[in-house]
Amino acid sequence: MSGFLRAMERSSAERIAAASRREPIGALERRAASMPPPPALVLSRPFEVIAELKLRSPAQGALRDADHDWRSRVGAYARAGAVAVSVLTEPTRFDGSLEHLHAAAALLAPLGVPAMRKDFIVDSYQVTEARAAGAGGVLLIARMLRRERLAELLELAIDQGMFVLLEAFDAPDLEMCAELTESRASARGSVLIGVNCRDLDTLKVEPARFEELAPLLPRGSLTVAESGVASAAEALAMWRLGYRLALIGTALMTREDPGMLLSEIFATTRTVPP
Repeated sequence: MSGFLRAMERSSAERIAAASRREPIGALERRAASMPPPPALVLSRPFEVIAELKLRSPAQGALRDADHDWRSRVGAYARAGAVAVSVLTEPTRFDGSLEHLHAAAALLAPLGVPAMRKDFIVDSYQVTEARAAGAGGVLLIARMLRRERLAELLELAIDQGMFVLLEAFDAPDLEMCAELTESRASARGSVLIGVNCRDLDTLKVEPARFEELAPLLPRGSLTVAESGVASAAEALAMWRLGYRLALIGTALMTREDPGMLLSEIFATTRTVPP
């Protein structure tokens, strides 16, 4: 595991300890169980986008001013056709919070779009915490978790009615994600497998990784290109490689009109065959 992921693992453990002192797991589970079902993840286009709310990037610094109206941006994502909105909840490097997730989920629910918690999840407490905040999905990083723990958290999220984005960085990660997905064929529509092309040591994007790993994408799975997609042309390239969705954060956060970029991506991947 990279130094960056180890630091994020320690930060997650500290946050879990503090949160569980405020709200024991039993109370959290009861609160999560009382939540209305989240909107379903519905894929209707040849190529879809999960748009991201990310106020800061460790590689690029602040993406928006502190007074940025991020709620309006979340609504703009949904109205422009994002199939889900990823919400960073990690506070130390991404300026995220659970309050962002709770507010985004409440805003998106009437629009029929699920919010996904993106964080460095290492424990079942965080999965249940996401559902209690209204999330309809969670991201799990294969590199951070033993296979047994990854399977446990995957099952928990699905049991709570959420979809899961399993994030891979290399061939062994992909192999583990594929095996977990294949063994849960009945829940396959609830599990996405993503390839993140960001180098975990330098934090730079390496787009060539998408093509390198494309032949290893599990057949029949819903696959996501993460990081490095910033234009309609790049989205089209991902579609041609076999990816079904893209998760886009920085490129959308830095656009004054993020809906325009989403419209360009959908138009390009609708009219040009892979």
